[in-house]
Amino acid sequence: MIGAQQVIDVALAEARRQGRADETIVVVNDRVDASLRWANNTMTTNGESTSRTTTVISIVRQGQDAHVGSVRTSAVDPAAISDLVTASQRAAATAPAARDSAPPLPGGDAPPDWDHPTPVTGTEIFGGVAGALAQGFRGRDTLFGYARHALETTFVATSSGLRRRFTQPTGSVEINGKRDGASAWSGVSTPDFVDVPTDRMLDELATRLSWANRTVELPAGRYETIMPPSTVADMMIYLAWTMGGRGAQEGRSALSAPGGGTRVGEKLTSLPLTLYSDPGATGLECSPFVATTSSSERASVFDNGLAIERVDWIRDGVVNALAYPRAAAAEFGAPVAVGADNLLMTGGTASLDDMVAATERGLLLTTLWYIREVDPAVLLLTGLTRDGVYLIEDGRITGAVNNFRFNESPLDLLRRATEAGVSEVTLPREWGDWATRAKMPTLRIPDFAMSSVSQAQ
Repeated sequence: MIGAQQVIDVALAEARRQGRADETIVVVNDRVDASLRWANNTMTTNGESTSRTTTVISIVRQGQDAHVGSVRTSAVDPAAISDLVTASQRAAATAPAARDSAPPLPGGDAPPDWDHPTPVTGTEIFGGVAGALAQGFRGRDTLFGYARHALETTFVATSSGLRRRFTQPTGSVEINGKRDGASAWSGVSTPDFVDVPTDRMLDELATRLSWANRTVELPAGRYETIMPPSTVADMMIYLAWTMGGRGAQEGRSALSAPGGGTRVGEKLTSLPLTLYSDPGATGLECSPFVATTSSSERASVFDNGLAIERVDWIRDGVVNALAYPRAAAAEFGAPVAVGADNLLMTGGTASLDDMVAATERGLLLTTLWYIREVDPAVLLLTGLTRDGVYLIEDGRITGAVNNFRFNESPLDLLRRATEAGVSEVTLPREWGDWATRAKMPTLRIPDFAMSSVSQAQ
């Protein structure tokens, strides 16, 4: 397998030779994955894999219009590059005019590490986790779970001379513990598997499983609910995914204002919460430039290589920004805003234990599952609770309760939240395969809607 840099050089040279496109963008993604799984207190499988995807994006300009052809392959044979370029240029020649057309970005010097080899990972990175689990396997709880680590190096190059490169480390550990029919989940994200708190995770699972020694059946209804950071992340990530400017401007989203326009400037909560993305966020660093192989309402192929900055989507409780690629920003007279691949929210000073201690009666909701959209007009989501809903009475956890189906909107949760705790790096349970980099506070919701009892265990 030749280097990604050579793939780019060959593809751009071939595009010039064929000459049927005015501009060419090449995106190469090299990925190395390692994984470790365990079940019934026994290590089961581990493995490593290497993959590459190469995308050639051809742009044909005709007056004010631009036509785009984007073709991708996972083949690594250099002989396939010529056919890939041909297919891309043919697709551009027959494509309709692109709605998101924007001028080409200027070229510049390649980054200092452009020619460096792509880094790799392997199962040896799980040594610390495996050692701690070996101790846990000798305990009273039955453990299941997996750990994964990926290094994904993305190269973006254009015929105008622009060059970008970034290596994204992504890792997570998820553990399920079971005891006497009860189940609990704990998960963490990690870029490098340094100092993964496996012992603390096992202690948390043991504590939660001990809470299930007493079980309480509760009916559907509205309950004061403490949402730890993982559950808040699952709801806020979905909100961030829907914050496209075009959809809001055209009246197709929950961020559309009644009578036209958007909800930018609307106050959601009196709590001083700021929801933002930032490629330079400490410990949650992610790609500082656009790298996309297809256009959407939140990203454009014409913006490949564009620098990504911090964006405050909600600032001090007020809707502050929506996502606009360059073309949409020009169309609607809005600032260009492209989200980084992380999401953070500020919080308060109370710990989770403090917030539980201040609760007379309510629920501690530890994980969410199977979240789906019900009504995009108000961003109403439904989903299930799983692996641990606990009853709080007089400031103490007194037992586990049955699972529920819930119906809630992340916008309404922010409107109704009465307290925010300390913001912590967390792993969302539902979206952890796609959105690993998150930092969220615990939220107190006075009337979380448990719409029906779930039989799921």
